[in-house]
Amino acid sequence: MLPEDVPALIACPHCDTVHQRLPLAACGQALCRCCGTVLYRRGYLDLPAWQALAWATLIVFAIAQGFPIAHLTVQGLDVSLTFWGALHLAWDRGYYGVSVLTGMAGFWMPLLQITLTLWIMQAVTRRRLPPDFGRILRWLDHLAPWSMASVLVLAILVAIVKVAGMAQLQVQPGLLGFLALSFLLSGLGRWNAKALWRAAEDAGMVARSGASGRAISCETCGCVQAVPADGHCLRCDAKVLPMRRGSPAEVWSLILAAAIFYIPANALPVMRVQTLIGSSNHTILGGVIELWRLGSWDLAIIVFVASVLVPVSKLLALSFLLLRSQPLGPEIQRQRTKLYTVVEFVGQWSMLDVFVVVLMAAMANFPGLSQISIGPAALNFGAVVVLTMCAAMRYDPRLGWDMLRLTGASKEHHEH
Repeated sequence: MLPEDVPALIACPHCDTVHQRLPLAACGQALCRCCGTVLYRRGYLDLPAWQALAWATLIVFAIAQGFPIAHLTVQGLDVSLTFWGALHLAWDRGYYGVSVLTGMAGFWMPLLQITLTLWIMQAVTRRRLPPDFGRILRWLDHLAPWSMASVLVLAILVAIVKVAGMAQLQVQPGLLGFLALSFLLSGLGRWNAKALWRAAEDAGMVARSGASGRAISCETCGCVQAVPADGHCLRCDAKVLPMRRGSPAEVWSLILAAAIFYIPANALPVMRVQTLIGSSNHTILGGVIELWRLGSWDLAIIVFVASVLVPVSKLLALSFLLLRSQPLGPEIQRQRTKLYTVVEFVGQWSMLDVFVVVLMAAMANFPGLSQISIGPAALNFGAVVVLTMCAAMRYDPRLGWDMLRLTGASKEHHEH
């Protein structure tokens, strides 16, 4: 074991450079000296204070999901919108795939993220870790990217603007709950699985990173260690392999599948609007144009960026990174790593239009007057989001740094 006065080690997830993990001042952050990635942060609040905020987040989540978001009235017909009601309506109408996808991203994943984070915070604060501590944090590490409550909040605002001209609308407590939830979850998201591992490590409750060597780092808990004999991390029991996580062929297959689904996602209607004067089909780009005509140019730009620009940019960026894998020097590799960081960050925002369609189908549900049906493009677009996120997760930016180090070592060998 490392002596108490020797700092623990931390490996950069994007280039594998090993650093000593030193204490930070309030609101400080530690950057990788090689690629510039943010390794860890420290805020003003300590862990018990964050635990209180986690409880507040859980309460706000219950308010947002349990209370109506908006109340709509048309010619004496009333509709009270809740997100769970919108999911139930989509399921009843036979849109099972869209209902499951949006329900997982907007309800179950955020709920699991909050409850698991709160559970681990309490365990660390009380200094009593559960027997399945490592398994819980592995779950949290896998599900956190799929928690899209912040995207759902923006989708609610877009849906309200689109439906405002069709009915008399009153804002309900659920909308305020969702707005508060987006801010609280953004803060709570900093306590991801690796941050909670570091908190337990600082409390002396788990093995310290670097205590057994520095040959390899665990992608799940971040523990730097010698190569384990059984192939499992000494701290979280996840599989630890010397090889990188995704082959270029695997990433290319996901990119190709996403590109195939992207064609019907834009060519087919994402929703069908039926009123007393007739019916019309709307594509994703048509929805952007409609928002612009309504005067909501700001929301039109947001929807265009999230639903058109982001998916195309992700496909092009990942393709560029795969095609330009040869090392050209540290500065070029650093720029490629920053590009991957952006791709990783914006991935979930493409779910915006899928959420909007599900919400609008529930908000404009006035039998005999108006009805919105979910089009086939919604599920295709949801598949694009899932595939591009999986492609970004499987792409390993450390491969470029590995090649750069090997090239540098080869040059140094030939010089000698």
